[in-house]
Amino acid sequence: MLYRATQKTPVGELSLVSDEHILLAAGFRGFEDLFSRMEQPDQKREVRKIERIPIISDLISDYFAGDLSAFGGIKVRQPGTEFSQEIWKALRKVPAGKTWSYADLAERVGSPGAVRAAGSACGRNLIAPIIPCHRIVKTGGALGNYGYGLQIKEWLLRHERAL
Repeated sequence: MLYRATQKTPVGELSLVSDEHILLAAGFRGFEDLFSRMEQPDQKREVRKIERIPIISDLISDYFAGDLSAFGGIKVRQPGTEFSQEIWKALRKVPAGKTWSYADLAERVGSPGAVRAAGSACGRNLIAPIIPCHRIVKTGGALGNYGYGLQIKEWLLRHERAL
């Protein structure tokens, strides 16, 4: 059984989907968006709506209350190619308060020529902002894109004191 919960944040409602204590999806566009991008076997599972997901909801609350390392305590799983998995793993190593460029990210996974592919993997990230693709910016420091809008990306980076 999967669990779903909605969590209020300073930048809007964050929808969450978990398989017990493992977060499968998170985002600011609602459950329909999340479920449409999840693995087919998970899309077919029974889903129970609950108020809060144990541990996960608490850690997300801690992050928005100022504990910028809280996301690191959340276990995650999402579908993707081996390259995407490497990108998402690397994203979790970007410290709060810092940003990397798409080129830095590609280089960190050993594929310095795959800058666009790194950007595409960021765009497919199903667990934002917990897998912090908002910490990736263009070379030169411009914010670049963010699937939930630049206003949310900018807020998150200011919250983390990266801007």
